[in-house]
Amino acid sequence: MPEGYLSTHVLDAARGCPAEGMRLTLHRIDGDDRTLLADTVTDADGRTEGPVLPASAFRTGTYELLFHAGDYLRATGQAGADPLFLDLIPIRFGMSDPEAHYHVPLLLSPFSFSTYRGS
Repeated sequence: MPEGYLSTHVLDAARGCPAEGMRLTLHRIDGDDRTLLADTVTDADGRTEGPVLPASAFRTGTYELLFHAGDYLRATGQAGADPLFLDLIPIRFGMSDPEAHYHVPLLLSPFSFSTYRGS
């Protein structure tokens, strides 16, 4: 039984705090097929309540985290004129180790973002 799982952490670089209240969705990608696995919101620490993809649902493969940054930026008063420079931020990545903890953080400002494989 695999023990791998997926987590995330979203930080608002412009305000210098966790990005509370950001919606994110997780899809599994199989060729042209996309399967929604999670639809959640970050808490006061910029994290989800539990793993985005818990060990019980973990499978190796290709996934996409979709961060709904535009809604968050509007809600926090950081949105400029429409259309926003950043709205939906997709991060597509592979998970190949069934035993690993994959962590995909997002560092966000209204005009930039960065991500990496965290720990």
